[in-house]
Amino acid sequence: MVFLVILIASFFLQMILPWWVIIILSFATCGLIGKTAKISFWHPFLAISILWLGMALFKSLPNSNVLAARVAEMIGVKLWYLVLLITALLGGIAAAISGICGYHFRKAVIAKKTNA
Repeated sequence: MVFLVILIASFFLQMILPWWVIIILSFATCGLIGKTAKISFWHPFLAISILWLGMALFKSLPNSNVLAARVAEMIGVKLWYLVLLITALLGGIAAAISGICGYHFRKAVIAKKTNA
């Protein structure tokens, strides 16, 4: 459930909002419906990694990977597809950290309410 919510919502929200909307979305989604810490880390990571890799391939393949190859050359990587993998990993890590923070935030708020 967390995976699909983040994947679909991120796809549509990133059309009109900046890239960092994934951080807010992962935090809120895992804070509301994340069942475990493991799910709250891996589902956002996989959802955003797959989404960003798919979108990068969708944008890069029709133009013979010209931009990806130039960026790869600029950062010192010889292969264009490594740039796409790095992009997917960085987006996935940002979403995963945000998701686990949302989960632990909810747990801290619940623990505070029960102790008070």
